[in-house]
Amino acid sequence: MLDKDTLTAIIESILLTASGPVTVAAVAESIDDKEIGEEELLRLFEGVGKSWDRPDSGLRLEKVADGWRCATPPALDPYLRSFHGIAARQRLSQAALEVLAIVAHRQPVTLPEINFLRGANSASVVRTLLDRRLLRMAGRKKVVGKPFLYRTSREFLVHFGLEKAEDLPDPEELLKDDVVAVD
Repeated sequence: MLDKDTLTAIIESILLTASGPVTVAAVAESIDDKEIGEEELLRLFEGVGKSWDRPDSGLRLEKVADGWRCATPPALDPYLRSFHGIAARQRLSQAALEVLAIVAHRQPVTLPEINFLRGANSASVVRTLLDRRLLRMAGRKKVVGKPFLYRTSREFLVHFGLEKAEDLPDPEELLKDDVVAVD
């Protein structure tokens, strides 16, 4: 059986080299030690997160899309961009954010429904979001014309640092916070 320090080192190595979120089950499978349960590995993941969550650390552990990923603090972003030669962040357009919000809160949803809610043609925006893998097709709606149904993807969860789509704030609650009483 592997000791705690070795297991922690394995988890850190996997997190630093993984191309996407890492699940506890995937680590358990790669270790292939029947004596080490997923509960113990989960505690070790949380321990790694605590050890990295210091003001002087350049690493953070985030829980996203049913897994864990290694990330850097936002305050270090300008230095990382300069080092890697990245001029500007590729931002999502206002239209793309509107479509993502509609799909995230009403999924599954069709393009005609998106167009109706936005009051504008969103076909090219949906196509771009599909290309960026932030949206995915989820079948066809059983109505006349059988339009495609769209859902957010796992990549959407990772991009926005969410564990699941239900973690999004309720739009009604956001509106309540913005309403100011006028006397």
